[in-house]
Amino acid sequence: MAKIVITNMIMLEVGEKLLVIDRIKRFKGIAFPGGKVESGESIYDSAIREFREETGLLLSNLQCKGFYYWEGEDDYKYFVYLYKAKEYSGILKTATNEGKVFWIEKDMLKNYTLAPHMEEYLQVFENDYSECFCTFKDGYIPHYR
Repeated sequence: MAKIVITNMIMLEVGEKLLVIDRIKRFKGIAFPGGKVESGESIYDSAIREFREETGLLLSNLQCKGFYYWEGEDDYKYFVYLYKAKEYSGILKTATNEGKVFWIEKDMLKNYTLAPHMEEYLQVFENDYSECFCTFKDGYIPHYR
């Protein structure tokens, strides 16, 4: 039986700016903050906790935009729940053990080296898709719904 890994990623958008993290460990490159759901924790609460751990900021009024899902060759099923927020409080931590955190202009995102699959995540964040299921049988193919 496949094991399931549930994670989250949060886009904080304030005006025309996005808060990003330049990941230095796994999934290197520019991404939005997020991480794994812990046992006994709701997905929503995990998003708030992970964002605070990586940025120092406390989010409010998160909106679930959808999820990204794939089946790994390692007998795992991976789900990344994608949230969007526009409201926060606190003082930004500019560096963590995950990487450097900073604001960028939204239209400049394409000029950075993005973490793997960020382009697919952005399709769900920015469009009316609620799901992106990826298959790998005939190469990497995202399916949006």
